Amino acid sequence: MATNPVNPQISQGTLNRVRASVIVAGYTSLNIASSYMGKNFVSVRFDGDFSQLINTATGAVTSPEPYVFADIEVDLLRTQSLSQDWMTQAKATSVLGDVTVHPDTTTFDAMQFNDVVIRHIDPGAFDGQDPVVRLSLRGVFFINNNLWTFV
Repeated sequence: MATNPVNPQISQGTLNRVRASVIVAGYTSLNIASSYMGKNFVSVRFDGDFSQLINTATGAVTSPEPYVFADIEVDLLRTQSLSQDWMTQAKATSVLGDVTVHPDTTTFDAMQFNDVVIRHIDPGAFDGQDPVVRLSLRGVFFINNNLWTFV
């Protein structure tokens, strides 16, 4: 006898567009709340493999990485003075230290990045149609923490 499929009715959750933020521990005047961002808000991309799979004669050896680089992209509003504060910071020093990115939902943990630098700032077109300054940060994201557990 066939069983009838049942809808598990799993809640899909909710995204909160105004929850995203970028917190710069050493330079709190550079903190970016959603009110300072363009429509694309903030995005994070990892650059590099979390583990290597190295060929051997008869198979492979695993080699987990202790960290990967992360690229953090933020669309700042040029119409607010915070975008100029970031330009001023880049002139003084592009080394920021620790940065925390809070995502658009409470079910996904905030991400901590270390040794963050300002990679580049793109002021954009001054044509009265795009208010966004594109800010690109790069830092270290530690992974595979169990590597540090010695038996």
